[in-house]
Amino acid sequence: MTVLPLIFTSGLASGINAYAVVLLLGLLGRFAGAESVPHALERTDVLIAAAVLFLLEAVADKIPYVDTVWDVVHTVIRPIAGAVVGVLIASADPGSLSAVAAGAMGGTTALVTHLVKASLRMAVNTSPEPASNIVVSLAEDLSVAGLVTLAIFHPWLAASIGAALLLAGLLLVRLVIKRIRAFLARRRERRAAKAAGGAFAAQP
Repeated sequence: MTVLPLIFTSGLASGINAYAVVLLLGLLGRFAGAESVPHALERTDVLIAAAVLFLLEAVADKIPYVDTVWDVVHTVIRPIAGAVVGVLIASADPGSLSAVAAGAMGGTTALVTHLVKASLRMAVNTSPEPASNIVVSLAEDLSVAGLVTLAIFHPWLAASIGAALLLAGLLLVRLVIKRIRAFLARRRERRAAKAAGGAFAAQP
């Protein structure tokens, strides 16, 4: 079960930026001698493809509303990536965890994290200036880099930090949803009051 925290952390990070996870794991395995990284991720063609896609996401993820469209498209891609990475990690350490369990853990964690990320980014898009998108996107990229790197050398610590961040994200999404609902309710009340006032004024 030694690969369990690495699978969890890589799945969690894949829900934020799957291409960065594949790229970082591949580079760490190829150039830093990380034995827990599957050889399939160290291949040159995989690294090139991951790097190109990472650069595309790095741009798209910092543009308001474009990032939302990108997130919608990746609702399927990120969980699949998390599952595949989980299966590959488990296969590199036979007997530690079954491929089905590894795929389920990586994919589910990636899906939950993706939904949290997408929800919070939609809330950020309500801001009239683009700087917030850039700051949040950079923070996400740095968190992915930090968690994946930490997971290679200190997997249980990385998994603990990742779990804490995911819990905080879920709580933040709940708070954001409550505020959005309250805002919409107040707007409906103002519209109803305005319509009622207009109807009263129109009466002879």
